[in-house]
Amino acid sequence: MSLNLFEEKEHYQTTSNDFKPYQTSFCETKIGNFVTLQHIMFQNAQKYSELIKEKAKKFGFQDCGISKAGFLEEDAKPLENFLKNGFHGEMKYMENHFDKRLDPSLLVPHAKSVISLSYNYFPKEEISTLDNFKISKYAYGEDYHEVIKEILREMVAELQEEIGDFHCRIFTDSAPVLERSWARKSGIGWVGKNANLITKKSGSFYFLAEIICDLDLQYDLPTTDHCGTCTKCIEACPTDAIVSEKIVDGSKCISYATIELKNEIPSDFSKKMEDWMFGCDICQDVCPWNRFSLPHNQPKFQPNAYLKNFRKENWKELTQEIFSEIFKKSPVKRTKFAGLKRNIEFLGFEVIPPKK
Repeated sequence: MSLNLFEEKEHYQTTSNDFKPYQTSFCETKIGNFVTLQHIMFQNAQKYSELIKEKAKKFGFQDCGISKAGFLEEDAKPLENFLKNGFHGEMKYMENHFDKRLDPSLLVPHAKSVISLSYNYFPKEEISTLDNFKISKYAYGEDYHEVIKEILREMVAELQEEIGDFHCRIFTDSAPVLERSWARKSGIGWVGKNANLITKKSGSFYFLAEIICDLDLQYDLPTTDHCGTCTKCIEACPTDAIVSEKIVDGSKCISYATIELKNEIPSDFSKKMEDWMFGCDICQDVCPWNRFSLPHNQPKFQPNAYLKNFRKENWKELTQEIFSEIFKKSPVKRTKFAGLKRNIEFLGFEVIPPKK
């Protein structure tokens, strides 16, 4: 059966005198239906976006922003240059999945939106550095990968109950996702000169996570850069790892040397480690925006008694058994006992005995 797109159907409209027939084309009806559908889709996008942000707040996320899923064209060249310059050091896994890092649809088929979230880990009380080796604040408690993923699973389950079934995947530093790029696009913060994402109201001591989904949502706009002329992070880095604004040579970074590096720590790091045995917070500690950091309220991120009470002599006597007990659920497990022992021994050669 053939279909005439201009088939006319008779309707009636009320006037002050009479009912007068008028003609509405089939195309006009279709256009009207399309406009109505678009309006409904817009309303749903707005409603779902508001719901997602409400849930994010309920589940303890500090910020939530949403961006349209698509190819990260402006990040392609910087990523390529980063790898070509060898700034990833021995982290060869960063050379894999180049396209996936730039295109979320290769990770989640039919992806339409990237929901970026931040989760605070700034501690109420820092571990004493008096006669002690240092550990990055993010590693005080349990492994954030597991903690945040469990929260994300619960959040997605509630969203699907209210929105209906939708396809998604959750991530938190666990797949080839350019987290800072998506968080920047969604307006959570800007990329600072130390290459960390910074937020005016809360600094940079937070984890990033994503929900990449096939929902049409209402998208946020990027924020502006507020580093200004400040170069405190660049000046404070003892290994000169921040080679230019927003670019870090990972192979020179203390965090890389104490966590990612599997071989011996190069002599170039000697006398520059400043007692960091796992990770490093120097470029964040000096950032003026972190004066606005507030303590988290996640019990699983609290340090255990060992971390609070251990001092250098205790760490030097560390055994595999004690390591396994202290770091049972900790991100420090990534470096393993042998790696942490290597770090401690390296620091031991540059320790100046405390004054009596």
